[in-house]
Amino acid sequence: MFLRLYVRMVSAFKSEQGATAVEYGIMVALIAFVILLVVAALGTKLGGVFKGVTDAIGPGTQVAP
Repeated sequence: MFLRLYVRMVSAFKSEQGATAVEYGIMVALIAFVILLVVAALGTKLGGVFKGVTDAIGPGTQVAP
């Protein structure tokens, strides 16, 4: 879905001179969006994993902040 959107947007701004600043801006925005999605999806799962490890180790081994 995102690839199709990217291809359409790039083809709309396509020129024979190579990649333009607009195309690079679109690529950076899409990459940032994907990174945010991955971090948001994995963030809660990783928090659960670390909590499970901490619980398995025991309450007396936590490091004070």
